[in-house]
Amino acid sequence: MTRSAGHPNADGLHIRSMRPDEISLAVGWAAAEGWNPGLSDAACFAVVDAGGFLIAEREGVPIATVSCVNYDDRFAFLGFYIVRPDFRGHGHGLRLWQAAMAHAGARVVGLDGVVAQQDNYRRSGFSYAYANVRYGGRLAMPLPAAVHSDIVALAGVPLAEIEAADATVFPAPRRAFLQAWIEAPGHAGRALIRDDTLAAWGVIRPCRIGYKIGPLVAERRDDAEAVIAALLSTAGEAEVFLDGPAINSAAVALADGLGLVPVFETARMYTGPIPPLRIERVFGVTTFELG
Repeated sequence: MTRSAGHPNADGLHIRSMRPDEISLAVGWAAAEGWNPGLSDAACFAVVDAGGFLIAEREGVPIATVSCVNYDDRFAFLGFYIVRPDFRGHGHGLRLWQAAMAHAGARVVGLDGVVAQQDNYRRSGFSYAYANVRYGGRLAMPLPAAVHSDIVALAGVPLAEIEAADATVFPAPRRAFLQAWIEAPGHAGRALIRDDTLAAWGVIRPCRIGYKIGPLVAERRDDAEAVIAALLSTAGEAEVFLDGPAINSAAVALADGLGLVPVFETARMYTGPIPPLRIERVFGVTTFELG
């Protein structure tokens, strides 16, 4: 539940939904925290849930942000939980958190939280599922040339096929987000088609530092490698980051094989049960902020 602009609390704290053009503020704060968001992230995030990005203000000055986007009537994902350093320790973040969870209602909520906050998330009803690890760096060795007769532009694959593949690795439908993610300026998507079936697919996007690959979804490691080789042809010599589930040994081996090293770790947590997912197909998480 959010409060209207005319009804701040007694201490002057006012919580409201962000306008779509204000989401860039949360993205900018995330960059300042070292989360390295993509250059087009704000525009993509805005299409998911117009009321899911919240801001806390005092006297019109933003002091905290959070997102809790509702994907459907059963699942939401929480991110961008940031309180300005000079306003921490006063309970403002907790009240914003409560507003975000109220926005989710009875939905199961997921998040990728920093490891140090796991106990706090547990106290809020979240249970640990597995770790996601960000790997990054410059490639230690060149990949094979990305010449593969079955590699095609992801934008040319019917969106319904991408949705069906995504449904095996994500707890809720997200058609609008996927379309925005694939078509965003600077984003490049590639897919591997085998026997007229989508066997692997991924997207690379420019970030504040280097490029991130995500999602990267494949039946097999060699399929993931074929797609990643095609994606990396757009990155040149820049740093590359790949966020993968630690419980997927093939994803870990792929990152290691590229010469990437762990940068930091998050805890994927949920407030309740989700549909069975094929985590063994996830070689790269789409985004820690929206799942």
